[in-house]
Amino acid sequence: MNLRFTYGLIFIAILHFYTNLNGQDDFTQNIRGTVVDMNSGYGLPNANIILLGFQPKKGTSADVNGSFILKNVPVGRQSLQVSYTGYQTVVLSDLYVSTGKEVVLRIELKELVETVNEVEIIADYRKDKPINPMAMVSARSFTVEETNKYAGSYGDPARMTANFAGVASSRDNRNDIAIRGNSPIGLQYRLNGVEITNPNHFGAQGTTGGPVTMLNVNLLANSDFLTGTFPAEYGNAMSGVFDLKLRNGNTDRHEFWAQLGWNGLEFGLEGPFSKKSSASYLAAYRYSITDILRKLGIQLDESASYQDLSFKLNFPTKKAGVFSLFGMGGTSGITNQDSGKSSDEWTFDTHGEDLQSESALFSLGFTHHYFFNASTSIQSRVSVVGSRLETQIDTFSLANQELFLKNGERSSEMIYGFSTRLSKKINAASTFDVGLSWELYDVSYADSIFVKHAYQLQTNIKKQFSLFSAFAQWKYEFSNNFSTYIGLHYQYFTLNGSQLPEPRVGLKYMFNPRQSLSFGAGLHSQTQARVMYFVQTPLPDGGFALTNEQMDFSKSIQFVLGYDYLFTEFFRLKAETYYQYLYDIPVKQSIPQYSMLNEGTEFFLDRMDSLVNKGTGTNYGIELTFEKFMSRNYFFLVTATLFESKYKGYDDIDRSTSFNSNYIINAVGGYELPFGKRKNRALILGLRMTLAGGRPYVPYDQQMTMEQGKVVYDWEEAYVPRHQDYFRTSFRVGLRRNERKFNVAFLFDLQYRANYTYIYIYRIDVLTGEVVQDYHMGWYPNSTVRFQF
Repeated sequence: MNLRFTYGLIFIAILHFYTNLNGQDDFTQNIRGTVVDMNSGYGLPNANIILLGFQPKKGTSADVNGSFILKNVPVGRQSLQVSYTGYQTVVLSDLYVSTGKEVVLRIELKELVETVNEVEIIADYRKDKPINPMAMVSARSFTVEETNKYAGSYGDPARMTANFAGVASSRDNRNDIAIRGNSPIGLQYRLNGVEITNPNHFGAQGTTGGPVTMLNVNLLANSDFLTGTFPAEYGNAMSGVFDLKLRNGNTDRHEFWAQLGWNGLEFGLEGPFSKKSSASYLAAYRYSITDILRKLGIQLDESASYQDLSFKLNFPTKKAGVFSLFGMGGTSGITNQDSGKSSDEWTFDTHGEDLQSESALFSLGFTHHYFFNASTSIQSRVSVVGSRLETQIDTFSLANQELFLKNGERSSEMIYGFSTRLSKKINAASTFDVGLSWELYDVSYADSIFVKHAYQLQTNIKKQFSLFSAFAQWKYEFSNNFSTYIGLHYQYFTLNGSQLPEPRVGLKYMFNPRQSLSFGAGLHSQTQARVMYFVQTPLPDGGFALTNEQMDFSKSIQFVLGYDYLFTEFFRLKAETYYQYLYDIPVKQSIPQYSMLNEGTEFFLDRMDSLVNKGTGTNYGIELTFEKFMSRNYFFLVTATLFESKYKGYDDIDRSTSFNSNYIINAVGGYELPFGKRKNRALILGLRMTLAGGRPYVPYDQQMTMEQGKVVYDWEEAYVPRHQDYFRTSFRVGLRRNERKFNVAFLFDLQYRANYTYIYIYRIDVLTGEVVQDYHMGWYPNSTVRFQF
């Protein structure tokens, strides 16, 4: 049975279950949360929270810690007004309230630098505004609701951000994203401040993407996504940063959920440890739906197994601060065997191939956040992140049925980390942060490939080395309308002594509450993919040399100018133009067209040796965003990007990068139609479309491939030919129903891929030089059902 038909059967079964639910009469829920100072994070006692649109007025006040609970709020879309003396009053519009789960908010208020007597300054709580107050340009926040409501996102933050201006999916069957023409390798993931190189199932060493995300959006709080000129606290990244936060569990009652969809069968729970304290737990476990179906005896064309667990334990104390323990971990495996098939079903015409690959990842962190007073706090963190990858490929033919090991890999990493950060809000206008971090890498890399009657070791090493970094940053607001930022980041790499100070600056001027102009500039650097430092170069005497070990950081000087106009509280227009100059990029003398800027989208990172930091690159473009936030039951986001992405290899010739598609147009939107006697049901409709230029690529040399027994590219034509323009559309239809003690939602996504050439997914038979495509055009369905109680 094909996977797409299986999802269709799930759709019919869930629809039948949904339409036979019995209604209830009482449809209310609680809204709870904390109100804090935007810069210090300290709770604001006695802040006022009012539910708008009700007479008589309904509201509450925060306690001494800034925490509040607003009980018996009717389900549906609601709005809150939050105020505190000396701070800007904000309105949170169109909050979705459902019966199955309490709404939990963290509301940040900005202290006014200048106050006007008897005048209350009210602003809309911008849903796109970054949580980090130091980020003034090329940054926006996103919510769990956004990640789930975009058609075709599959509950994956990376796939969701592919709708944003300047961001492109590098290929459909993985979630690698290219930002402003940069390689996906330049992206950094942070989870509660801990860097995780690749938080995806089936991830490869040195890459940042994979087919299925290990991040569980049901556990995420509102988080930031940055696409350039980051504040100084972010280092070792050049293209973008996912600054992800895990939320705390409910401190008042126990809640549960179950979900079935693209990311698997999921069960989650949260709640308080005790009613006598504010300590809470939050956890969720997922198991791949395809493996479940396989174990039930259903034969699928596409099958893989994976599972993951995420959790957070939070322990506030009265005097010692807040302690948190959090973690994420998962395993994945895939087996593709031709040995059990007839020869006409083999992957290649000339021979069969058995592939086995297993990977695992875990991240564990412990944090302590302590306030010395309302304006000064320190946050410290210890962490350990581990990963493992084992792959084996065996081949056979009709003449020789015995399995022969063609190539394999066995790699692992353990990363031990410590960081601390001191934050000081000097006054309403001035905030200062300083921090440092240290990471110890304990790595083991081993991989080989059989080429022309002999095995070639590409890596074979065990090593320890460290990365030390420090930062200082200061934000000053001259008035309520004009703010500036200055920062300095420094990092030192013990493997080869590379070091660099990186200055960052930014400013933002608001012409009025709805229009602003922003500017950012900075120097950014990044270590190379760690496995690349240990690629072996064979020597004539049979030995080898580590010719990559002395590679310096890749570096990027970035400038961004942005304009933001909020037409109403729900409509906004944003334009940004940027220029990036990249230098000290690893290139190769013997293949002068090669550059590391073009790596990062495959399941395996090419083990190029003898790399030197002599390459450069430039990225420049303009990005437009027109967005309507959710109101009156609909939303939309339209983005357009025009850009150029060039590089120079060892030969100093200007060429397009692999990611230079020149233009990207995205449109995504959705509509909710409430119905039923008490409007406790809703029909959900969604649409997403993407149109992008064809990406340049390196063609392969068929004759040389057959002669050498491995894939050989025609580097003389590197990135001259282009694939066809790319088009993809996704449709969504769903149902949601609120009952008194629970709610249930069902979503059905249908995606159409117009062509595969944009992402050039193929495999090459090294004996015949023929291309074997392993990607299919057509319709791809996905169903998700969620049950909360």
